[in-house]
Amino acid sequence: MKQTRPQKIFCVVNGIFLGIVALICLMPMINIVALSFSSRNMVNAGAVTFWPKGFTLRSYQYMIESSGIFTALWITIKRVFFGLIINLSMTILVAYPLSKEKQSFESRTIYVGFFLFAMVFNGGLIPTFLVINQLGLIDTIWALILPNAVTMYYVLLMLNFFRGIPKGIEEAAIVDGAGWFTTLLRIYLPLSLPSLATITLFIIVGHWNEWFDGMIYNNKTYNYPLMTFLQYQIINFKTSDLRPEQLMADPSLAELNGRAIKSAAIVLCTVPILMFYPFLQRYFVSGIVMGSVKG
Repeated sequence: MKQTRPQKIFCVVNGIFLGIVALICLMPMINIVALSFSSRNMVNAGAVTFWPKGFTLRSYQYMIESSGIFTALWITIKRVFFGLIINLSMTILVAYPLSKEKQSFESRTIYVGFFLFAMVFNGGLIPTFLVINQLGLIDTIWALILPNAVTMYYVLLMLNFFRGIPKGIEEAAIVDGAGWFTTLLRIYLPLSLPSLATITLFIIVGHWNEWFDGMIYNNKTYNYPLMTFLQYQIINFKTSDLRPEQLMADPSLAELNGRAIKSAAIVLCTVPILMFYPFLQRYFVSGIVMGSVKG
C-alpha cells in the first residue's frame, strides 16, 4: 500500500528518534569498552569517553592470565549445558500432560493449581538454602541448576503452544498406533521448534546471567560461575590488593587501573552471550506470540 506524505514523515521522524534512543542505550557500553582499552593515567584523569586513550591490552592480559576468568567460564558453560537439558526436559514433560483436556487427564486442574501456587508462593531464600545445604549440594554445580529445574513461565509458554496444535494430528497418530511418548517426540516437538527455540534462549540467558545463587550456594570463590565472578571482581577488586610477589614477577601490573580491569571483565563476560544470541533471535518474537495464544 502506498504511503501518504504524513506517513512518510512519521516513519522518518520515528526512525531518527529510535536511532537516537538506541545510540543512548549503547553509549554506556561503548564507554566501558573504551575504558577497558585505555591506560591507567588516562582513566585516572577521566579523559576517556567513547574512544580509548593510551591504547593498551594490559587489562585484558591480566583478566585472561591472572584473574581465574576461564575457571568461572567453564563452570558457567557446564551450568548452561546441564541446566538447558534439565530445564527443557522438565518443561516439556510437565507441559505436555497439562495441555490435555480434562477428559483425557482428569487431574489436570489439580496439577495446574499446584504448579501455579508454587510459582506465586515459593519456599523463600532461607528454607531453600537449608534444603540445599542438607542435601549436600553446597559448592557443587547442582545447587545452581536443580532449584530452578521447573520454571512455570516456560511451562505456561510451552503448554499454550501445545494446545494450539490441532487435535486431529494427535488423534491420527493414536489411530496409527502411536503412544503418548511417540506422539510427543514425533508430532508435538517437531511442530514446536519456534517455541522450543524461544524457551532455549530464555534458559541459556537465564543461566548465563544468574549471579546471586552462585554467591549464596558457594563458599569458595573458585566455584563461582561467570556472572558471580564478575560481581565479585567489580565489588572487591582493587589494584592495591595485588600481592608483592605478583608485582615483583610482573612490574607492569603496577600500571593497572581498577576501572579498566572491571570494564575488561564486563566486556569478556558479555561477548559470548552476544555472539550466541543472533542465532536464536529470529525465533524470539514468533515463539512468544505463537506460544501465548491458545488454540
